[in-house]
Amino acid sequence: MEKELEEPGFDHFQLDGTTSQPVRMIQNTDIDLDPIQPSASPKGRFQRLQEDPDYVSHYTRPLPKKSHFTFCCIFKLFCTAISLFVLGTLVGYYGHAQCPSPPAPAPAPPKLNDLHLNQEILKEIKAKYLAQIFRNLTELQGGEDTDIAKKLLIQWTSYGLEDVQLVNYSVLLDLPGSSPNSVTLNNTGECFYPSGQHCNKGTQKLHSQDLLYSYAAYSAKGTLTGEVIDVQYGMAEDLIKVQNLTNIASKIALLKLGRLPLLYKLSLLEEAGFGAVLLYIDPCDLPESLNLSKNAFMVSLNSGGDPSTPGYPSIDGSYRQNRSSLTSLLVQPISLMLVKRLLSSPERSDENEVCRPLELPTTEKPTVTLKVQSHPTFKTMSNVIGYLKGGTLPDRYVIVGSHHSTLNGYSSQQWAQGTAVITAFIQALMLKVKKGWRPDRTIIFCSWGETLFGKIGSYEWAEDVKKVLQRNAVAYVSLHDPVRGKTILQSVASPSLQQLSTEVRKKYNFSCIGQQKCMESNVSSIQVQGDSDYFINYLGVPALQFSYQDSTALETASFLSEAVFPVHSTIPNEVDPSFNLHESIGKLTGEVILQIASNPVLPFNGLDIALEVQKNLNSNLFHVQDCHLNIDQLLAMAYSLRENAQLFQSDEMRPANDPKERVPSRVRMLNDVLQSLEKNFLVPQAPPGFYRNILYRLDKRTHQFSVLLEAMEHCKLHPSNETLQAALSDVLNSFSSAQVSFKAGLEVFEAALARSK
Repeated sequence: MEKELEEPGFDHFQLDGTTSQPVRMIQNTDIDLDPIQPSASPKGRFQRLQEDPDYVSHYTRPLPKKSHFTFCCIFKLFCTAISLFVLGTLVGYYGHAQCPSPPAPAPAPPKLNDLHLNQEILKEIKAKYLAQIFRNLTELQGGEDTDIAKKLLIQWTSYGLEDVQLVNYSVLLDLPGSSPNSVTLNNTGECFYPSGQHCNKGTQKLHSQDLLYSYAAYSAKGTLTGEVIDVQYGMAEDLIKVQNLTNIASKIALLKLGRLPLLYKLSLLEEAGFGAVLLYIDPCDLPESLNLSKNAFMVSLNSGGDPSTPGYPSIDGSYRQNRSSLTSLLVQPISLMLVKRLLSSPERSDENEVCRPLELPTTEKPTVTLKVQSHPTFKTMSNVIGYLKGGTLPDRYVIVGSHHSTLNGYSSQQWAQGTAVITAFIQALMLKVKKGWRPDRTIIFCSWGETLFGKIGSYEWAEDVKKVLQRNAVAYVSLHDPVRGKTILQSVASPSLQQLSTEVRKKYNFSCIGQQKCMESNVSSIQVQGDSDYFINYLGVPALQFSYQDSTALETASFLSEAVFPVHSTIPNEVDPSFNLHESIGKLTGEVILQIASNPVLPFNGLDIALEVQKNLNSNLFHVQDCHLNIDQLLAMAYSLRENAQLFQSDEMRPANDPKERVPSRVRMLNDVLQSLEKNFLVPQAPPGFYRNILYRLDKRTHQFSVLLEAMEHCKLHPSNETLQAALSDVLNSFSSAQVSFKAGLEVFEAALARSK
């Protein structure tokens, strides 16, 4: 376990600025705490009392019994006083001449309540530094994961980061085989690679890496011949329609990516009896700026972590399961070019024509032979973990994460964007740390390995230190692929961090490229790709992420980011050659990190959680009522949750805004409640691809609890509301648990409220 995570936890916490004091019994328990607030004087309460010019001593001494002395006694006293005065003057003069002057007191380290401190740190995040860091990182393009991690370790250490570690795990990766996968049309005998190009040695030699890496990691392996059945997006309505028309046992499904998580749709197809899946993206779902008709892509069927050690870290001594395939389906991503060959559809030349979704002809179903081969291999992957210990609350962690993993043969440099931003922030931060400043809470900087194979690096590290993170992790700030477009600034945040995200965006008001200002986009809580997954779904940690995107990407079907394309040109050169967008992301993210790391009261908003609950519940009412379920208890609990959240919010604002309210014990208890609020909304289990944290929606257009949405989809396939009842029970239990947390937060201020009445 990492050295920094061995800090004492809550059980060993000693309040900042306190010392051990002997305990004595007090008879009167009705004590007014106001007079014993800490002194605001820089000299301390006791020195200020003695130096107060208005201070008058009321202590009087009794007069002596004799009021007169003899002349001899008076003369002796006078001589003695003169002698002592002369002696003291001589000693003082020569002593002062020989002794050096005491050194001037060292200047106090800057405090984060200085309004200019954040700006002093963030102004050092500059586009020119980001561009240089990006170029240094991409020098190792095509190198091994461990090589990139070692270079990061050296760079972070050179900036002065105190403790940087290379954390290695031996994990199971599903790598391509020696030859590409293929699809053969049985009626013509033509063989195609996933890109749609004919199978021949020339094509394979020219595009070897792209062809090899156009596959689904952790798919089943083998060969299957069968009819291709068009299932569109694989929704419940699509499957019901197909099942009513034909026998689908051991057939090959033609599936579009989007609308619902891929893993969930594959589970439905597997349950229905399909034997294989050809996966593609409909051209109507692609952003207009991307021309990917000739590109196949890569997907991972791994929900998270090393498949051979589910739920525990891949370290020496761990038991390993044989899980080279995570589904019984043969899964193969294919390009639009190959889809159109299967559809016998000619290329459309009219660019102005309204996009029409692709569909297989209903009269004739092609028969193909699908060959899928990949090679499960154990490989060492590396995470880079760096620590900046907090000054007053070292046992509370703000985790900042990006990834450095890439695919061999995929020359896209997109991975280096987030890593460059996090590195630039470390560089700016350490300039202030060297001058004596520290954040209150510990900041942990993480660069994850093997993200593209299923967030393996972040899962393994978090599983390794799970017990410590459950107690100490405060927030997760993601820098996963921060620049994906240039026309809109997208903010994804858990409900408790939505207000902070909004305030930071308004404060900086950055512009986008090509427009006078960014298109408006509200902060939302949606499922996102990247390494925040474990922290959101298993630890219940509030998470936040800023990213630039194209507006068309937000108008299309969700979950398209599950596909990884072999993009050969770099994103910065095309979208952000000046690195101004990267600088904006660095300043926005840095502001959030600094506020979470050093605000006395965590900047989390409990009321926003209750409002999100009500909004999602109201969106489900119409569909749930169709299932003839009694939801009165659910509505009553949601209303009560909001009432308690409003009271809790008013109490939270008092110490957040007024230093006089910050009694250390109360602030500590309040922060513990804020830190744990979202843990109440983790359901025990969720369908594949769905979040266990029910506060997160599937996409921006779907204002519903995702677990209830899935349960209603399940009811369409199976005429029973048992699954929906179980989902409603999980939601209700979450409300009840959150209610207890809000009441516990109210009890923190119970004594103060009682005195104010």
